[in-house]
Amino acid sequence: MIVCFDIGGSAIKGAVATSAEDIRPLPRRKTPGHSFEAFVAALQADIAEAGSRPEAVAISIAGVVDPRDGRAIVANIPCLHGRPLASELQQALGLPVRIANDADCFALAEASLGAGRGHEVVFGAILGSGVGGGLVTDGRLVASGGGYAGEWGHGPVARRSLDCLPEPLPLFQCGCGLKGCLDPTCSARGVERLYTHLTGRELPSTEVLARWHAGEEGAALTVAAWLELLAGPLAMVINMTGATVVPVGGGLANDARLIDALDRATRPLTLAKQEDPLVVQAHCRTEPGLIGAAILALQEGRRNAA
Repeated sequence: MIVCFDIGGSAIKGAVATSAEDIRPLPRRKTPGHSFEAFVAALQADIAEAGSRPEAVAISIAGVVDPRDGRAIVANIPCLHGRPLASELQQALGLPVRIANDADCFALAEASLGAGRGHEVVFGAILGSGVGGGLVTDGRLVASGGGYAGEWGHGPVARRSLDCLPEPLPLFQCGCGLKGCLDPTCSARGVERLYTHLTGRELPSTEVLARWHAGEEGAALTVAAWLELLAGPLAMVINMTGATVVPVGGGLANDARLIDALDRATRPLTLAKQEDPLVVQAHCRTEPGLIGAAILALQEGRRNAA
């Protein structure tokens, strides 16, 4: 039995898992952002709710781990940022602790139980408040380097000059320190930045997409630019990995028409001309972080037992 957690900046979602298909939710708790002791206490409370001592704790978190020293990079939870998190939690909880990036957990959940089931290579893409991803091959997460694998949202690849626009775009500043990454350009916040740049008006991404559906010219131009910016880099990821399906999660993935448009823009740019949809909405619409974390810990437990 595993106790797994999906930890975000506002909430800790926990569950007890005996298999990927058998996950029982635990009480949802507020994330203590500034006290490590309070954070540990919240995990301990959920572990106590499990009813019996688990074999391990598995955590999905919006961050990465520096492979040089094991320190976590978790910008939205200050009390965790910069700590050798796995070792400190293992000591505090008295249990083995497995920590993985939330996009990696999403990809593993989709490969195992979602849109990627039956595919040898699955690239899971997140298009939400940020742009992220994870890669799964033969049911195993490619996780070398502390969670950096699959992070296609970072790197100065966003183009300035687009066929659909008469003027070059600015290169938006990214939180990673670079300019021109996909994360600030093609995330939900990126849709908002593009719309503001093209129209002079500020709207949430949901409203921009609603106006796109309604045929507004500025929103249509925004989505056209978004597709042109994103399709090329995504096609390159597909070519490099050999992925035969790309499940998409995050807030933007709630718009089926948008994901269908991204699929139609991306497929012609790939080397393998696939006739079936390639970029699709994720099937694990609820708690993929918990599912992926549970799968990781259960896989590791089986390896250790062998």
